[in-house]
Amino acid sequence: MDQVRPNRSTGDPYSNPDLVQYLDSLEGLPDVLGPGETEAERERWARWQHVGNALFARFGEVLPGVALALAIAAVGGLVADGFSTALGFAGAPLSPILVAILLGLAIRNSIGLPAIFEAGLSLALKRLLRVGVALLGIRLSLAAAGTIGLVALPIVIGCIATALLLVTRIGRAVHLPPRLATLIAVGTAICGNSAIVALAPTIEATDDEVSYAVGCVTLFGLVALVLHPFLAHTLFDGDPTLVGLFLGTAVHDTAQVAGAGLVYAEQFGAPEALDAATVTKLQRNMFMVAVIPAMAFAVRKRRPDTSLASQLKAAIPLFVFGFIAMSLIRTLGDAGPEPFRGLLSRASWDALIASTTDLAKLLLTVAMASVGLGTSFARLRGLGLRPLAVGLAAAALVGAMSFVLVSLIGPYAV
Repeated sequence: MDQVRPNRSTGDPYSNPDLVQYLDSLEGLPDVLGPGETEAERERWARWQHVGNALFARFGEVLPGVALALAIAAVGGLVADGFSTALGFAGAPLSPILVAILLGLAIRNSIGLPAIFEAGLSLALKRLLRVGVALLGIRLSLAAAGTIGLVALPIVIGCIATALLLVTRIGRAVHLPPRLATLIAVGTAICGNSAIVALAPTIEATDDEVSYAVGCVTLFGLVALVLHPFLAHTLFDGDPTLVGLFLGTAVHDTAQVAGAGLVYAEQFGAPEALDAATVTKLQRNMFMVAVIPAMAFAVRKRRPDTSLASQLKAAIPLFVFGFIAMSLIRTLGDAGPEPFRGLLSRASWDALIASTTDLAKLLLTVAMASVGLGTSFARLRGLGLRPLAVGLAAAALVGAMSFVLVSLIGPYAV
């Protein structure tokens, strides 16, 4: 190590500028190791070390956002519990999920969201939400899910047909670009932003049209998330299955449907509504596989760099199969006097179902907090009146059709 020579002109060793780099080290000694590895060290790594380091870096990227969403979800629970205690209610008159969403909205639209949280919130919305929805399958056997799905099928078809046939005509009447009207119709009818993103390349939609459609579906889906649980409770006299069928068809995005079902389940103590809403929404999601090729055929053109096969791959909601797999596990576990031929005791099986359900609800709660944190009213204000009018009409038409069909067909599921 090079020796630090004092400045001979003054005789004062502390006037030597080379000493400045050691002022924050231990007892004036140079720091041998820095906080990170040098390039030379990285070059000597094995493959598994590079993979592990990349995973570790990804963990560091998503941790702030996930921790923020988790903290807001926890605060939502505390606020809801404190509210019920202050008013002397035995149960929570205010849903913790709703509080978490509103807190997220307040933070995002007051002090803003620093970039450090974006990766974690994106993970919560795109990954944790889907894992949570898939884990909810443990609550229903295949027979129970099939019963709900059978009743929901005509309701889903009716709502999708209403959006695709009427909303595009409304867009034409107000001189909205046809591709934008189509995106709003598909986003409202099937599965919100996922359907918009999957369909856009197929019909050669521009970036602005995609942004406007996503904004409309986000805005009115968020309104439905907050209002529809209470509206449905009144419309269907608190019947959880009918409420779930309505929420599963009248609310837009998967995250919004899960949030509305959670709000209702916690507000009115009816988890069956969440089950029915989830099964109905997943059935809607599967219609992307049919609608996207139909739209490609209708417009008879696609971008040359985008194949129909790639669009179909993007349209297949894989977490639907995760839900079915969990339902299959529930079916096998419930078969016979002892779960899995005595591999588990009945008490252990019941505890596993309960813990899996709690984990699913936790993941969905974190995702709901991320919904609030990810919604910027400033962006929504720039949409313009015509897209907003078409988005409002789409939400109203699909909601009205859902109410009519659930009222006519839903009782067969009860």
